[in-house]
Amino acid sequence: MSASNSQEKRSFPAWARIALGIALAYFVIAYLILPRLWKRHETRHAVFDDSPRVTQTASDIPGDPLNIALVGTEEEVIRAMTAARWDPADALTFRNSVRIVVDTVLRKPDDQAPVSNLYHFGRKEDLAFEKPVGNSPKQRHHVRFWKLARTYDDRPAWIGSAAYDIRVEFSRTTGQVTHHISPDVDAERDLLVADLKNAIHAQIDWLDGFHTQLQGRNGGGDPWRTDGRLAIVILPAAQAPSIAVPTP
Repeated sequence: MSASNSQEKRSFPAWARIALGIALAYFVIAYLILPRLWKRHETRHAVFDDSPRVTQTASDIPGDPLNIALVGTEEEVIRAMTAARWDPADALTFRNSVRIVVDTVLRKPDDQAPVSNLYHFGRKEDLAFEKPVGNSPKQRHHVRFWKLARTYDDRPAWIGSAAYDIRVEFSRTTGQVTHHISPDVDAERDLLVADLKNAIHAQIDWLDGFHTQLQGRNGGGDPWRTDGRLAIVILPAAQAPSIAVPTP
């Protein structure tokens, strides 16, 4: 018997080598890769677990639901929102609250119309942005953000509430002049996600089941509904400026 024929008999048949390869691949994926991916997934999303799901007004009345998060520094957030054509909103004061009423009556556009304060973790929003609609501030896209104490992949994290203002009227709960929002808060969340993705090619992650209560009313008495998902927008990290090294 030749040496070549003896070697062929001792080698595994092709089907056995394929089966062994499949078994090895299954072991690597099921016992090494997937557990690590799920552990990382749960660790990253744990930053939002302790967060309330709904904001509060100054009177401790439930406000708008939280529905979007950003990952990045304050500078990166402002840069990304500006690139997406969302303008920083003024803080609410008596003077500019009167201004917004006048602008609404006169149908005068205001790219920096004030937003009323909402509260999360016992403090008002850290950042607020808006996107005007038409020639009157009574309709606008707006979002408020609060910085979280915990980080997401060692980067600062912000949680926010995006909603679409449809008109200016008296609050059904307090009688104060306020904006009323569209009940479809998911549409506003998705608009902001799309704007950021198109402007800066941000990475989008989703946290399913963030809301277990899928409908409610805000501090102005406006109904809202959601599919329960939290959009997590991971902003591109700003590159550190290069330092020129002088040549000797």
